[in-house]
Amino acid sequence: MGSLIDFKLFAPRNQKASLIGSFSDWQETPMEKNVDGYFYTQVNLADGIYQYKFRVQSQSPNFSPDEWVDVIDPYATDVDEQQKVGLVQIKNGKRIVDSYSWQYDDIPLPENNELVIYEMHIADFTGGEVDREKRGQYLDAIEKLDYLQELGINAVELMPVNEYPGDYSWGYKVRHFFATESSYGSTADLKRLIDECHSRGIRVFMDGIYNHTDEECPLMLIDRNYWYYEYMHYPEDPDNYWGPEFNYDNYDEKLDVKPAWQYVGDVVRFWVQEYHIDGIRFDAVRQLANFDFLHWLAQQAKKNTVKKPFYNIAEHIPDTNKVTAPEGPLDACWHESFHYFIVPHVCGEKFELDHLKQVLDPRQQGYKTGTNAINYISTHDRERLFRELGDRGIFDQAAFTRAKLAAVLLMTAVGIPMLWMGEEFGEHKRKSEKVTQPKKIAWPLLENPQNRDLFDYYKKLIALRKHNLALQSDNIEFFHEDTQAKLLSYLRWDNQGSQVVVVVNFADDYLNDYQIPNFPKAENWQDWFTNTPVEVSEDALITDIQPYTAKIFITA
Repeated sequence: MGSLIDFKLFAPRNQKASLIGSFSDWQETPMEKNVDGYFYTQVNLADGIYQYKFRVQSQSPNFSPDEWVDVIDPYATDVDEQQKVGLVQIKNGKRIVDSYSWQYDDIPLPENNELVIYEMHIADFTGGEVDREKRGQYLDAIEKLDYLQELGINAVELMPVNEYPGDYSWGYKVRHFFATESSYGSTADLKRLIDECHSRGIRVFMDGIYNHTDEECPLMLIDRNYWYYEYMHYPEDPDNYWGPEFNYDNYDEKLDVKPAWQYVGDVVRFWVQEYHIDGIRFDAVRQLANFDFLHWLAQQAKKNTVKKPFYNIAEHIPDTNKVTAPEGPLDACWHESFHYFIVPHVCGEKFELDHLKQVLDPRQQGYKTGTNAINYISTHDRERLFRELGDRGIFDQAAFTRAKLAAVLLMTAVGIPMLWMGEEFGEHKRKSEKVTQPKKIAWPLLENPQNRDLFDYYKKLIALRKHNLALQSDNIEFFHEDTQAKLLSYLRWDNQGSQVVVVVNFADDYLNDYQIPNFPKAENWQDWFTNTPVEVSEDALITDIQPYTAKIFITA
């Protein structure tokens, strides 16, 4: 007994195609081409898991005209790259991805303005030099979720988890867009990770690679110039060419379809519906350079979610407000200028008030709201802060002091804070240059008192960021500036009466009995770090400030 299962392949400019698979002892099953550009066939299959692929007369210029090539289904939801086949699972007479049953879809999740994001690479998040197990899989990440919950983050941004060539990379050259990276575990394992995040009130964003693909992506083998630009899209920017680029301008008049739009739109809908993701970080938006397409794609993502918040984030280097709402296609942009200006200030290389104020208040750069800017000190693309400090001869306690200063700026600026995994306890490895060798974060560092102290510092700051509504608002006022002392004071507040004052010393000098004039009015102020009351007399506060540190005052 079995059921008729449909197999189809969209290849409108190809002449012939056939299906081969384990169910037919790898003998060809001819496929019929319809006027809609699809090749179709049906196979009677009992419940089970089968291997399959298509054989098609390629129209790609790197093959001889109409040369027969074997390709994995571009829509395969599971693949075996070693065998060069797709996998199809039949249960109760229907195709399924897996049998995972979602448990926590009803758990409320934080809104975008409440977020503290944690960027994670699955392979490098677990394991390490002293770990006897290789780890680095979805299930290993689940074991660390209680740690992330203790830290206080409420969103995880997963670096690409689509199937990529080989068993280790950062994943930015996707080969199979509907399949998950098999070296990380099964599709059900990924769903369980997402579900477990949701059970803890943690949203999950995926890294979406929609500018380019791997050279052996099935679409490349079927008909390169139907889905891709024939030539490099950005010839004036060869250093940022990452692979064959989707041609979002190509329009098939005969079928009334934009092929690249259709395929990537299907990818986004699939991931939102099948994996219950809560947002997408769009890679290489500057190179993609098609705001009409991005606007449409962002809407596709939001149309296919249940009633919960969704977040569409651009990686556009250099960052720009033009890519963000209300005029732009996406909700937010990685705020690269925050990293670019904050790190030199923390390292003591400069003190430029205008630049500081612009990145602490991204509205000065044209961003409409705080949710439009994702602030960070480091990411997978940028060296870790401890590496930046070490390169400048700043080590040991001095480095931890500067790291705490950076943490305060990150958590109290207007915008959404994001951490690169391990940043919260002082990971200092140099970032991978060729992204072909694992760079697992060093969890044993947490056994060191200074590293644990930094973790606790981040933990406390994240709690303040999440629970004090002043830090989730768009309100900021720079009320005291001292260029000679290299000091900046700013106020954050909300409409319900919460106020937070941040005083930052960017100098090597200890400031004794420093007077801060024009201190905001409130019935009672307290030093947030020491939890002690402070007195403001005649609109001024007198305090001591250590070099390269910040003080936070809140209304009691």
